[in-house]
Amino acid sequence: MKSATRIAELTCGISIKNLISYSFDYLLYPFVIYKLGILTGGAIMMFLSLFACVILIKFYDWAKRDWLGIETIKGMKDYHGESKLGKFFAWILRRSDPVVFLFLSIKEDAFITMVYMRHGSHQYNGMSARDWRIFLGSVAISNIYWTLAAYMGISVVEWVWRAVKNGV
Repeated sequence: MKSATRIAELTCGISIKNLISYSFDYLLYPFVIYKLGILTGGAIMMFLSLFACVILIKFYDWAKRDWLGIETIKGMKDYHGESKLGKFFAWILRRSDPVVFLFLSIKEDAFITMVYMRHGSHQYNGMSARDWRIFLGSVAISNIYWTLAAYMGISVVEWVWRAVKNGV
């Protein structure tokens, strides 16, 4: 693939994924938590997150395109060339799956976490039992995190609003 085409594909893919993620995380999530509360809202958002991530995984595997650069990064884990920088980067990428799992679950979402952690690169071969465990664990962790973050954000805004309203 020509580099200009690859850059355009990555730019488009990452931009669309970020638009979806930011809308979900910073608009829909707080709204649902505010309207329905931490438990009901959190449960609904966990279900919506699971559904959205499954759709993204299905599309990602169907398209068989690395429109986020994840497969390229995963491929670097297996680097065995002569470059010291390449070897160092590969060594870093192979470290601690539990840490990567936790980091990606909080920083990204279950879609990114599972795709990055599934074995092989550029295979687009669905989800094994291991992949499902990673995916469902990531759905739980990411949604507990976002439910608490949204609830705390709403609580801070409500506290500031009351303070301003009451002249404190």
